[in-house]
Amino acid sequence: MEKKYMIKQLSVFLENRKGRLDDVLATLASSDVNIVAMSLADTSEFGMLRIIASDPFAGKKVLKEAGFTAVLTDVVALRVPHTTGSLSKAMHQIVEAGVNIEYMYAFANNEDASAVLKSDDPEKVVAILQNTGFGVWTEQEAYMATSGN
Repeated sequence: MEKKYMIKQLSVFLENRKGRLDDVLATLASSDVNIVAMSLADTSEFGMLRIIASDPFAGKKVLKEAGFTAVLTDVVALRVPHTTGSLSKAMHQIVEAGVNIEYMYAFANNEDASAVLKSDDPEKVVAILQNTGFGVWTEQEAYMATSGN
């Protein structure tokens, strides 16, 4: 069987208002579509949610049925060792070949999966997470997790 190196990214356009991200996540969860990675970028009017999902075709279908604007985009998932400089080395090769990168989001995965959340009230977010049994990385732990130690 021929190997395919393009993967489908689910891109969702969101109005920049309370609850829209939650609506997307709930829609995917209720349809058994697991999120592997995601990125959310916003402007004052709208946001662009980019998702690598367990089933991007099912994700697109259920989101469209729920009234969201969702499209599939071909992307490449770069795999590099979780060591200092690996990403830089890979990017250098792409730049040297004259290829432009439009956007990128990344994560490092050891024993735990991690997500970075932006909030207008970070202390409250920390309290909510800790009070509901979730772990929150300290600054020191986060730096250790990304340094390869």
